Amino acid sequence: MERKEVILSTQSLGKYFYEPVQFKVLDDISFEAYRGEFLTLVGKSGSGKSTLLYCLSTMDTAYEGNLYFKGEKVTGKKTDDLAALRGHNIGFVFQFHYLLPEFSCLKNVMIPALKLGKYSPAEIEHRAYEKLEMLGLRDQALKEAAKLSGGQQQRVSIARALINDPLIIMGDEPTGNLDSKNAQIVFNIFQQLAQEFNQTIIAVTHDNDFAKASDRTIELADGKIIDHNKRF
Repeated sequence: MERKEVILSTQSLGKYFYEPVQFKVLDDISFEAYRGEFLTLVGKSGSGKSTLLYCLSTMDTAYEGNLYFKGEKVTGKKTDDLAALRGHNIGFVFQFHYLLPEFSCLKNVMIPALKLGKYSPAEIEHRAYEKLEMLGLRDQALKEAAKLSGGQQQRVSIARALINDPLIIMGDEPTGNLDSKNAQIVFNIFQQLAQEFNQTIIAVTHDNDFAKASDRTIELADGKIIDHNKRF
């Protein structure tokens, strides 16, 4: 049996909140996420799902324990080094699309790649058109983001997350504002990214159907992992 490549892992991750009183929001979190895996994080509100996601993303560094990316310890790295790691390797999809409404869809998708500076502006534009085409939105490329439907806007935000070809896509309630039809479209896109492009998906969700259809589900309660492979 082929051994899966561990893309991201945690070792005894813990985190405290101090307001209004001190309490431990993450407690001894240890798990591995694999290359090409579609992983969902579930649990009741306040269980620590989103807090864990932001620690995994390296945007929140105020935690105990260790975080590893492709076997390399990233805990304790400098802010600039973490920003570079995110820029090259992690794409984000949030519950709200956070598009710049007055910019075209094309420009919104191009922004992370222009910031990274790995390709020329012409190449970035070409790549942005490719991502929009993959998501069925090439014909909307020059339209202002504000003029698209909610489902289309969320697909543009996914194209933006994909522009730098990250190894990991992280989603925080990526279907939370969508109706069931558009939620299914987003799920199908994530499934395709994992299966065909070998990208790892780590998504926080309250949607049981979304979680049930993913490859693996980690359930949290009171800041602890209570199930590494929850079945619904």
